[in-house]
Amino acid sequence: MAYVIAQPCVDIKDKACLEECPVDCIYEGPRKLYIQPDECVDCGACEPVCPVEAVFYEDDLPEELSAFRTADREVFDGLGLPGGARGRAPLAADHAVVDAVPAPSTT
Repeated sequence: MAYVIAQPCVDIKDKACLEECPVDCIYEGPRKLYIQPDECVDCGACEPVCPVEAVFYEDDLPEELSAFRTADREVFDGLGLPGGARGRAPLAADHAVVDAVPAPSTT
C-alpha cells in the first residue's frame, strides 16, 4: 500500500508534502505531484500538510478519485524506482488521467 495524490492537487502543486516526505518519493509532474508507490513507506507525513487535502492513503481514496491510484502507479512505468526526487528534473509529462482534468479558467 501507499499514499496517493489525487485531483485536488492538479494545477495547485503546493509542495508542502515534499518537505515532509522522509524518503523523497514525491515527484513533480507538469500539473500534479505524484507518489512513487514502491518508494513510499506509508509514514503518512505528507497527508496532514496538504492544504487542499489531495493526499489519501490508498485504501481510503474515494471511489470517484480511484483513477488517481492508477495514475500514481503508471506514471512511473518507464522510470522504475528513480531513487528519490531531489535533484531530478520534473517528470516530462503527466498521466492521461491528469491530462483529462480541465485546466482552470483564466477569465
